[in-house]
Amino acid sequence: MKYLGLAYFTPDQFTAMSSEDVKSLVSQCPALDEKMRATGKVLVSASLGEPNSWTTLHPHNRKTRVSDGPYTESKEVIGGLFIIEADSREEAIRLASMHPAAILGEEGGWAVELIPMDFYLAR
Repeated sequence: MKYLGLAYFTPDQFTAMSSEDVKSLVSQCPALDEKMRATGKVLVSASLGEPNSWTTLHPHNRKTRVSDGPYTESKEVIGGLFIIEADSREEAIRLASMHPAAILGEEGGWAVELIPMDFYLAR
């Protein structure tokens, strides 16, 4: 089974942190990301651009309307994603628990949401 992991952060909490704390936190991420990828179960891993650079496409009168910013307004924002392949829900949780947002960043409002998914590769 494949799982989508969405790594969230809370911008207000993250920006309230001192620059030294942010640097310390972020400096720990590459090693944790690499540990997760080293399992061989990570199919995709990516950090996302800042929300103010996002574009949303909406249907409107059978055409596409384009607007700025995230589609949803919330306190939390998706900052990264990963796709893993696991043999069970328990294995998926164990793998997702290696992601920095599941271990670090409590003060920045970090969290991971793990979602089972069907996955098709376009060719």
